[in-house]
Amino acid sequence: MRLFVALYPSAEAVDDVVAQVGRLRVGELAARGINVRLTRPENLHVTLAFLGEVDDDRLPEVTAALDRAAQSWKGGAARANDPPQVRLAGGGRFGRGRFTVLWTGLTGDVDALHALSRAVRRELRRGRLPYDNKRFRPHLTIARPGDRIDWDDIFLDLSTLDGYLGPSWPVTEMVLVRSHLGPRPWYDRLATWSL
Repeated sequence: MRLFVALYPSAEAVDDVVAQVGRLRVGELAARGINVRLTRPENLHVTLAFLGEVDDDRLPEVTAALDRAAQSWKGGAARANDPPQVRLAGGGRFGRGRFTVLWTGLTGDVDALHALSRAVRRELRRGRLPYDNKRFRPHLTIARPGDRIDWDDIFLDLSTLDGYLGPSWPVTEMVLVRSHLGPRPWYDRLATWSL
């Protein structure tokens, strides 16, 4: 099964960013039927760690590692505030051509999110579980337009996202998620940990 560890924004933050995406060129083009692969609202998340393919029989080891990570993070010095407050802000892109991804970033107590991501990855490593070791960059993917739209439209969206600032929300839980790939990917929330 394909797994990742995520934080989900509040319903208010999701509604706000969905409205913002509707004002972007990718949103306008999606409304006209162009497949710019907008992220469905229920799938909007911040990835703390991507595990990739994990054998089903290792799920108890994954949940045990995440139990340890949540407990160590709760008791760590990184917890200056209860709970961390973040908000979606700004934006950017990853990739080029058919791999172009648009995202919005986070502001607020992002140091706490970095500490949580480190705790999760430390415990996955300690449990000899797989995970992608790419640097943690707190963001929320909003669209995967690839090369379906002009670069001018992408740069216009990036310019619009520069001024974006969504509502604040408290980070109160992390979630172990199973992803199902395909033209309309979907996620199953397997377990949650309060933070």
